[in-house]
Formats: sequence, structure tokens, C-alpha cells
Amino acid sequence: MQNPLFTTRRDFLRTTLLGGALSWTVPSFVANTFSALHASADGALTQVATGKDSPILILIQLAGGNDGLNAVVPYTNDFYYKARPTLGIKPDQVLKLSDTLGFNPSMVGFKSLYDAGHLAVVNGVGYPNPNRSHFRSTEIWQTASDENRYLTDGWIGRYFDNACQGCDPTVGINIGDRLPQAFSSHNPTGISLQNPASYRFMGAGLNDDEETAYRSMSGGGDDAHAGGTDAGGSVSMLSGTVTLNNGQSALDFLERTSMDAQVSSDKIRDIAGKVKNMATYPGGGLANNLKLIARLIAGGLTTRVFYVSQGGYDTHTGQLGAQNARLKELTDSVKAFTDDLTAMGEFQRVTMMTFSEFGRRLMENGSKGTDHGAAAPMFIISGSKLKGGLVGNHPSLAPADLLDGDIKYGTDFRSVYGTLLQDWLKTPSVPILGRQFGTVPLIGTPV
Repeated sequence: MQNPLFTTRRDFLRTTLLGGALSWTVPSFVANTFSALHASADGALTQVATGKDSPILILIQLAGGNDGLNAVVPYTNDFYYKARPTLGIKPDQVLKLSDTLGFNPSMVGFKSLYDAGHLAVVNGVGYPNPNRSHFRSTEIWQTASDENRYLTDGWIGRYFDNACQGCDPTVGINIGDRLPQAFSSHNPTGISLQNPASYRFMGAGLNDDEETAYRSMSGGGDDAHAGGTDAGGSVSMLSGTVTLNNGQSALDFLERTSMDAQVSSDKIRDIAGKVKNMATYPGGGLANNLKLIARLIAGGLTTRVFYVSQGGYDTHTGQLGAQNARLKELTDSVKAFTDDLTAMGEFQRVTMMTFSEFGRRLMENGSKGTDHGAAAPMFIISGSKLKGGLVGNHPSLAPADLLDGDIKYGTDFRSVYGTLLQDWLKTPSVPILGRQFGTVPLIGTPV
């Protein structure tokens, strides 16, 4: 007898385990599993994450469009001060990196890492035909597409597909309420979480009958494969009717996937509850997210890519105070995080990359802010094998060298991606980025 809760297989998938009922607790890879059942679940495992000996990449999104000129200040450039009579940071305030460039005075944490050889500044990063829309430019950075191409999968998602098939779902973790487009993949991988204490595969979104159905699948009980009048009977509709390309039944695949998710959620909560941070962090959301990542790394979670986001960089008005506060939060949080990883003996495994969808225009506007621009610097932080310092030439600010008032890029952002894929994560970049981009001298010489 069919469970009246679920009239069809589609109803079951939509309303329970794979539907929206658990959108706040269930990893997105599970929510997308059945949309990808036509794809084969087999394939050689090309990279095995082993927890304690694998390199880790951490992405920090600076959402809103960080003004690179007031982060890495060209403090001897007359064009800069002429274009920014109220926003220009005075030469005696900058934290000098060279005879011409210096950090914003709020970036004390980054200056310390830079002086220690753990931070590189990649100048003038962007892409051809820059788009000034937040949404479209973010999409370009997340998918590593050309400006005139629209891709659905993200560049990290393609890394998962090409190099991490068969890995634990926690191979990619976003600290937040939804997966970034960068994680979008052909074979759904990666999870999002905010509070480890409440993060679990089973949650308040399931009613009693739905929970019985799930436990029948994940627990391997008789009801998982036999018909009946309880919720387990609805599960039986799945078996024997949908198969993967490798002949594996959809139910078997779902059982394996759900068990992986359950084990992963248990492990995350156990690590987060037992591992203690060993450094003092500032307040704020970014610091709290990095504190959690530090515990997960030290606890041996087999994650290859972590993703966090910091907002507040869309500084059309009153930029000085707003951006300085964001940069202080960013750099102080990252410095505390690296101190924590060092004390835990884990910093040598970690490389961090910041990115923003675009920079800001050279000329300040009438509201003591700046408008959407193009190129901006990226910051790379690493505990080992980083060629620190200034990478690439700072863009010219001469009027003849601008593009409609915007700074021209000198380094394609996909060159940075490709370098980290090849030299840090040790995987070919062409299958992920679609073609070979020039590399950037970042990884190679131990600190």
C-alpha cells in the first residue's frame, strides 16, 4: 500500500529528503543528487583527501567591489591624489610596501604577514571587457567564464568533478547559508553550514513519517527495500526503477550518499565541539567563520576548499570609514587565523586567496565614495612555498591609459586560479578553466 504522504516518487523527492524542507540543514549536494542521477557515479578517484597531509585552499570573497586603490595605495602618484581630493590616503599614513605602494593604514594584519613573507599582492587583476554589474561580474569570477559566455558550473565545482570524484562530501565547505556558484558542479559536491552545533543531516524540517522514510533508507532496515503501509513503503517506489549509468540503483546511491552526509555532519559537530582555538580573534562574523575553519582543519576534516564571504565593499558613499572598517576586520581576522593555524601546526598546509567582483573607478564621486570599476589587487596568503611580495606592475593611472575612467587590468584572474590549481592543489588547470592561462609567480619558493 502506498503511503498517502507521497503519491509519486517525484512528490517524495520534492517534499522530503531532496526537497526544500531541509534547505537550512541539508547539504546542497543532497538536494541536487537526483537532478544528476543520469550521470555516472563511478570514475577514478584522482585526488584523495587524507586530512592531515593535503593542501587546503581557502577563498575569501570581498563582496561589493573592493576599492583596490585605497587598499594598495600608490602614495607617490599625482594622478591618484588629483582624482581623489577627499578620499586619497596621505603618504605619511600608508604602511609602505615599496617606494611607490603601501597598504591602507587599517591593514596592519596584512602588513605583518607581508613582512614575514606569507603574503603576496597581485596587482591589477581583472579580465577583458569588464562588466560593472555586481551580479554578472560575480558570476564571471565564480565560473571563470569569459565576459560573453554563461556557464552554470563553477570553477571549484569543476575542480571537484575533475580531481575529487568519490571524495567525502566535505571536500568543499562554504561557511554560510547557501553554496556559492563557484561550488556548482556536474556531480553535486560540497556543503554549507553556519552553526556546527545545529548542523546535522536530520533536522526539524522532517515530520515523523518523513523521518521514518529517511531512517529506513539510511539504516538499511527491511522497510528500505520492501513495500508496506508506513513511510518505508514510499521508499520502495525508488528501488528498481531508476538506475545510474554504471548500473547502480538510485536507491543504493541515495543510501550511500545519505550515510556519507550523516557521518560527515556527526564528524563536523564532534570536531567543532572538541577542538579548541589557540589564538585570540577579533570580534565579527568573518573572524568567527575563520575560527570554525581553523578547528575543522586541526580536527582532521578532509576538506580541500573552504569558502567564506565578507560584505560591505560597495562604497558609493562615505567610503573612507566604511572601507577602512572592512579592511581592518579582514586583515585582523586573517592574521589571527594564521596565528591559530601556526600554533596548531597547520599553517604550512593552507593557502588563502581573496577576490572581489571588481574594483572601483579612479575618480571619486560627489558622495565621497567611488563607483563600480574594473581591475583591483588580489591577496594571496600562505604558510609555505609562497613567493611573497608585489606581483605584477601596478596599473597606470595616467588618463591616456584608462579605459572609460577605469583601471586596465594587467593579470587575468584566471591566471591566478590556474596557478593555484596547478602549483598548490596539484591538478591540471585546462580541464577546469577550459584553456591554458599564463601562470603567476606565486608558489615555489619556501618561506
